[in-house]
Amino acid sequence: MTTSSVAAPDAPAKSRGGARVAVQKFGTFLSGMVMPNIAIFIAWGIITAFFIPDGWTPVAALGGSRDGSVVGVVGPILTYLIPLAIAIQGGRMVYETRGAVVGSIFSMGVILGSDSTMILGAMICGPLGAYIIKQLDRLWDGKIKPGFEMLVNNYAAGILGFGLFLAGFFWLSKVFTGIATALGAAVEFLINHSLLPLASVFIEPAKVFFLNNAINHGVLDQLGVDQVKESGKSILFLLEANPGPGLGLLLAFTIFGVGIARSTAPGAIIIQFFGGIHEIYFPYVLQKPVMFIAVILGGGTGVLTNVIFNSGLTAPASPGSIFAVFLNTPRDSFLGVTLSVVLSAAVTFAVASFFLLATRKRDREMGNDGDMSAAMAKLQANKGRDVNSATAGLLGNNAPANTEEAATSGTTATATRVQNLVFACDAGMGSSAMGASVLRNKIKKAGIEGVTVTNKAIANLSGDEDLIITQEELTDRAKQKNPNAQHVSVGNFMNAPQYDQVVDQLKNQ
Repeated sequence: MTTSSVAAPDAPAKSRGGARVAVQKFGTFLSGMVMPNIAIFIAWGIITAFFIPDGWTPVAALGGSRDGSVVGVVGPILTYLIPLAIAIQGGRMVYETRGAVVGSIFSMGVILGSDSTMILGAMICGPLGAYIIKQLDRLWDGKIKPGFEMLVNNYAAGILGFGLFLAGFFWLSKVFTGIATALGAAVEFLINHSLLPLASVFIEPAKVFFLNNAINHGVLDQLGVDQVKESGKSILFLLEANPGPGLGLLLAFTIFGVGIARSTAPGAIIIQFFGGIHEIYFPYVLQKPVMFIAVILGGGTGVLTNVIFNSGLTAPASPGSIFAVFLNTPRDSFLGVTLSVVLSAAVTFAVASFFLLATRKRDREMGNDGDMSAAMAKLQANKGRDVNSATAGLLGNNAPANTEEAATSGTTATATRVQNLVFACDAGMGSSAMGASVLRNKIKKAGIEGVTVTNKAIANLSGDEDLIITQEELTDRAKQKNPNAQHVSVGNFMNAPQYDQVVDQLKNQ
């Protein structure tokens, strides 16, 4: 078997982009609590759209009544089920079942002690309760006499849960209510003064750098469900999920782009617009940073349209597919939501096309006829951040011949046979699933057996992976989770040249 090159994180690599990586990790943790429970949001959104007094088919027993004489199920699901599900998932992520139990007790105190929806409180109290019981268990780990383990463990969790419940009910509920009220007032101010479109200045770049989860799940979901509770819909669910800007950008590359960017854009449209995997268009923006202007203006146009038409969604559109958007659109918002998608796509397309036409001649003169990977390498070099150093001279015959050579080239040598290959992304669902499917088909066509290809969230990497493929903005985080694996950075999820290099390595081994 041939020796392969592996990216090993060194001290400079760990510090590089530290703030960005930290925010990504925080956002990933938040999405790790919310994403597994998205089905509850969707079900609740459908119930809301159909059965509230202003819904498609009002049913008081389900949607409640205007005067509050009938509670229905919309309110209880939002007040209890959604926050508790998030708290349980958050507690489980920190300390498995035991953490989930204590975290849910803690969160119940916050939920019952407040008149506001406590999604934000559940996101904090669930993991915090789990962390506290985890630290408490460490105090007497291995010190309990045989036969008393269950007694001590159950009463420790129960007594701690009691104390945390009281703290949540009497104190933290007031704190979280104040935070939610302040955030709601800030959003209301932006809406009343037609300033909400300015949010795109922050949200669109955050998406491209995989920082959107901290904003989306940490703030917008909480405020969005509160708005739905009051008016049956929320514009906040469309600030990030609108597929229009990505569609407009990819259409511009389809018509006016050059090289691989142009040839891959049509397929990317299908995946982004209909599949809802927005990550597919991020490399096109990174290829030309001026495209940030296009997606920001497009996103702002979509938000402004929804503000004008007072339109919104009944639940988060996850993934951000046009199907998910329309599924969660109430009957009085179809015109506004449709126009927000169309107009945001049109503005992004117009601005992106202008920039592409202005630089078309120069792009053709670039290496590989405007190849996206060549442009990305040049972009990263200009930034002074060669994120693809991990795959420089990638794999196989270009591997360092020995450990000393590997140390001088920024890689380390390994003779590990690749059997467990993982495609990792932020949430472990959208782009990683797509990339794993593409690579799995290539491996199958090559007749290679004995290699498993799966997809995971970076936070769930276990350390037993032999080779990990990530989008280049996420590679640093993947290295921190498993520094001993081979790490491959890709820019284009659909047609990355690194996929063929990985297949060649698997053949050679």
